[in-house]
This record gives sequence, structure tokens and C-alpha cells, in this order.
Amino acid sequence: MANQAMGRSFLQAMTAVEEVAPPLRVVQMEGLAVLKIIKHCKEFSPALVTGQLLGLDVGSVLEVTNCFPFPTREEDEELEADGANYQLEMMRCLREVNVDNNTVGWYQSTLLGSFQTAELIETFMNYQENIRRCVCIIYDPSRSNQGVVALKALRLSDSFMDLYRSNNFNGEKLREKKLSWVDVFEEIPIKVSNSALISAFMTELEPDSPVTQCDFDRLKLSSAPFMERNLEFLIECMDDLTAEQNKFQYYYRNLSRQQAQQQVWLQKRRQENMQRKAAGEEPLPEEDPSNPIFKPIVEPSRLDSYLITNQISNYCNQVNGAAGQGFSKLYLMKALHEN
Repeated sequence: MANQAMGRSFLQAMTAVEEVAPPLRVVQMEGLAVLKIIKHCKEFSPALVTGQLLGLDVGSVLEVTNCFPFPTREEDEELEADGANYQLEMMRCLREVNVDNNTVGWYQSTLLGSFQTAELIETFMNYQENIRRCVCIIYDPSRSNQGVVALKALRLSDSFMDLYRSNNFNGEKLREKKLSWVDVFEEIPIKVSNSALISAFMTELEPDSPVTQCDFDRLKLSSAPFMERNLEFLIECMDDLTAEQNKFQYYYRNLSRQQAQQQVWLQKRRQENMQRKAAGEEPLPEEDPSNPIFKPIVEPSRLDSYLITNQISNYCNQVNGAAGQGFSKLYLMKALHEN
């Protein structure tokens, strides 16, 4: 009996551990996987590419140990069927050579950080139907030309996923959930790790000179093309946000007009009921579902507005960062010339 009780308590404890998973704190990527992602995205830049992430989910750490690219296809091909068969075949081959073949998410390239779209959210929801915790690694080759490794790990927040499943993004639900535009995505810190053998090999490959080409790239004074493209995309997003605001203004105008019509109709109905009561007749109901003025007006979804606002914030941060670095370089050159 004691052994059975111990067995039951052990199973209960294991079940509780599986149900209450710790929150995801960090994405640990192997250096080889990072290099594969960068190589794939840069080879096809400015075209956008995607690929699969493979690894392990260990507690609060999501380990990305390998990846493979999705092939580029023509528009007239069967995308979904071919893509699924390709993934299964690749994972079978990796399993045969004893490589991690557990899917933990996907990666994709982007152009100047323009990744916050409805398609990304739909892909997240499709992945999370089968994978409880998955991430998307975003790599931006255009920002990497500025001397930074533009890698970012994203996942959807739990509150946003619950609201997305109900497909109800009206103002009342958003206020009830206390969900703002900054709560759509969660950025997970990335940690790049290598085995001791690879670290020793990289140490041997290091050049004698402490300065590399990447260090020289950081000293480029011209940031005009990068700033120009960012401002162009920012203006487009502002136009899209203005169009979304016009939709809501049109909705609220129609709602106010409908409420005014309802009040006029109710006053007429109440006067009519008073006359019917005086004549000893039954009063009529104060609501008429068949009347068009009582038909509810559907409120537009605020999802697009949230995504556009997120995108605007991203462009502003990129412009701010590039401008700050540019001013620092200019002040440095000014000091050198004066000396």
C-alpha cells in the first residue's frame, strides 16, 4: 500500500510539473544555427525567406540546436502540401543521423523590421496548436549592414492569444482584458552558446589583428539610405493608421446617428402608448427587433490598429538608434579633426 501511495504521489507530481510549465526566460541558440540563419537570409536578401527551428524545450530555456531552410517556390505550385512533405522528409533524414528533430518554432527574414503582420500571428496560432511553447526568430539583413546582429526572438502573449481565439477585438473586450498594443508580442532574450570544442577552434581561427571588418563597418558615417527607407516605411504606416482611424470615426458617427434615431422612435412609441392606455388598449413594446434602427452596428476590429502601432513604434526606435549612433560618430570625427 505504501508503494502504491508513493507511486500515485509521484505520478501526480509529474502531472503537475507538466501542467504548470515555467515561463520561458531565454532562447539559447547554438552558434551553428545562428550562422545558418544568417547565411540563408543574406543569400536571398531582399527577398523574404523562412525556415524551421529544431531543438529542445528544457524548463525555462528553449534550446535551438539546428535549423533548415524552406525551399523557395513559384506562385503556381502547391505550397501547403509540398511544404509539409518537405518538412517531414527533412526531419526524417535528421533523425537518421541522430540530430535533434523536435520543432521549436521557425525563423524568417524581414526588411527593416517590417514583420508585425496578421500573417505572422496566424502562423503563430497554427504552430501553437501542436507546440505549446514556440518562438519565431526574426533576422534583418538590412540592419546587420549597420554593424549589429539583428536577431530577435518573439512569441505571442497569453492574454493576446486568448483574445485572438475568441476573434473579438472590440474596445470593450480590450478594456476588460487590459490589453494594449504593447502586449501583443513578447520579446525573449537570446543567448548564443557553443561547445568547448567549437570555442577552442574559433580561438585558433581568430586573426592576429584585434580589428575586424565588422569593426570598420561600425565607423561608416553615412546612414542616409537606412534612415531614408525607415522614414518611407514610417510614412506608409502613418497613412495606414489614419485609414484605420477613419474607419472608427465612421463607426462612431453611425452609432451616434442610430442612437439619436432610437431616442426619437422611443419618444413617439411612448406617446402612442400613453394614448393607447387612455383608450384602454394594451401598450406596444418599446423595442421593435424588425426595425432597422435597432439592428446593432458591428464595431471594426482593432487588431490592425494594434499591429500598425507596433510597427510604427519599431520604425521610430530604429530611426532613434541610427540617429544616435550617427551623431556619436560625427562628434567623434569632429574631435579627431580638431586634434
